[in-house]
Amino acid sequence: YARVYLGDSDSREAAALRTQIAKGSREALEDQFWDIVERAIQSRPMEARLGGDPSVANKIRSFLLMRYYKNGQWEDRIELVAGQPLWAKLYYLVRTGHAQEGLDEALKSQQAIEHREDSFVSHFRSWVESPERRLPKPHRDHLQSVYNAHMLHSASADPFKLALYKLMGKLEPSRRTVPQVTMTTEDWLWFQLAMVDEEEEGGLRGLTEVLLSYGERHFDGSKKGVWPGILLMCGQFERAVAALWEHPETEIEAVHLAIALAYHGLLRVPSRAETSDISPLTLSPLSPPALSLPMLIWRYVRQFVKMDAKEALQYVYCVCLSADQGDSVGKENVETAWELARRIIVLAHSGPAWEELVGGFRPDGTRFSGVIEQGASLLQLQNTAQYNEQILIRAARDSEENDRIPEAIKLYNLAGDYGTVISCLAQALGNTLAQPAGETEKGKVVERTAVEILRHYERTNRAVGKDRDAAVRLLRIREAINAKSTGRLDIALEIMESTDLIPLDGDVAKITRKAEEFKDLHDALQRNLQVYLPLTMDALAAIHQSIKNSATAQATRQMVYIGIAQEEIKVVDGVCWHTQVQDVS
Repeated sequence: YARVYLGDSDSREAAALRTQIAKGSREALEDQFWDIVERAIQSRPMEARLGGDPSVANKIRSFLLMRYYKNGQWEDRIELVAGQPLWAKLYYLVRTGHAQEGLDEALKSQQAIEHREDSFVSHFRSWVESPERRLPKPHRDHLQSVYNAHMLHSASADPFKLALYKLMGKLEPSRRTVPQVTMTTEDWLWFQLAMVDEEEEGGLRGLTEVLLSYGERHFDGSKKGVWPGILLMCGQFERAVAALWEHPETEIEAVHLAIALAYHGLLRVPSRAETSDISPLTLSPLSPPALSLPMLIWRYVRQFVKMDAKEALQYVYCVCLSADQGDSVGKENVETAWELARRIIVLAHSGPAWEELVGGFRPDGTRFSGVIEQGASLLQLQNTAQYNEQILIRAARDSEENDRIPEAIKLYNLAGDYGTVISCLAQALGNTLAQPAGETEKGKVVERTAVEILRHYERTNRAVGKDRDAAVRLLRIREAINAKSTGRLDIALEIMESTDLIPLDGDVAKITRKAEEFKDLHDALQRNLQVYLPLTMDALAAIHQSIKNSATAQATRQMVYIGIAQEEIKVVDGVCWHTQVQDVS
């Protein structure tokens, strides 16, 4: 229905849609009332006296007995025709959606009816058999004259006969209440919908204006759901959803109703510029009401997005139901759906469920897709490149901003942006290096992620260069720190020597060159000089002390070597410090 609903409201097609909405709403109220009739009969069988005839007409007879027959007589103004309250019976058959059964009853009692109301049956037949429940003007004029002469000012006229005449002739549409007939909100609304004619009195739009002028308080304002139901039945779909959303106990109904309406093309969504930050409903004197489906859905799913990201994603898919709306609104909705999908990725808890959402790599290095990628078409994503750019890479950037570095690295890796993966790894390892081993779980996760990715990249020869070299060295430094913390100082020194960051062989030229090359090292290595330099010095000092306590010739030679190494480190430290000062100045 989107093309007609969102198009010119004055077009013939739009009028036909409003007629269809009014008809559907009327039929829903008829079904609801028929259910009330049947339950009333079942709950009070002795009073209903249904007997062995389960026909619709007999059930209405039983219902009338229960409602209007007290102490052996019918209520005042109930007119009996052929010994039965025929006008009430015909009205309630129409009210419950059984107009054809009503016509059958009228034909059975035609002679008795026409003895009182000449030509009623022929008018009633024409009205029932008309697809739009509309009589030709001569018939309506005749009904109007009878109504004016015998009922309008009569204090004893049967209210149900009066109601039937009003319905058939659409008489006095501005007088909306029929005493004793339109007693409840549902009865009143059904009567208005049955009187609606798109060719007269403003049709459904005219009725809507009247309802809005009355407001919620006029219709059982304290009873939740009544006002939204009225708005819904009058085709005010956006207002109906907003009215449900106003109450916490009906928020779920609001979201699911909005999704259903969007699915059928019966929800108008505002542009991003028109959307309010406060309410999902946008009202403007220049355009029809509009409802922000993305805002509604996000406010609903954010309550459980961390615990059940997959379920939240199913709702985000529904934002794209408005993708075909014109004036660039559809495109904006698709982009908003992408943004919400990224939010889900950033907010979802880490672990297997997160990888099930975005995908990952198996131990053998093969890639598996996640739920989002599998449902990419539901997000209007055309190809893998668009999925990578709009979802994975942008979600990775958002994860970085939210200090979820391991997740960001995995997302870049899934998107195939291997250079950025290694760059992120190097920076993250540099940031965690100064932390004591095991101090934070986040640091451990970064290091585990780095080991897995570097192993895979070395096997596939990806992202070769300065960043990867720095990441490898930083991991080695962490190994040295761990070795020192467990008392394995000789292992720590071996590891540091393997990084080739600090020369320990006594070559003065090499020492000077290394110190001068310091400024060209990766930023993460430069920043952590004060971590790995003291580490190496401490290891040398501890080993020196250990050897000093051993009185052998071999130990003496080792002490000399270690002393030289310590002096070299002091030189390196001095040159590096000088280089850093120059860079700052």
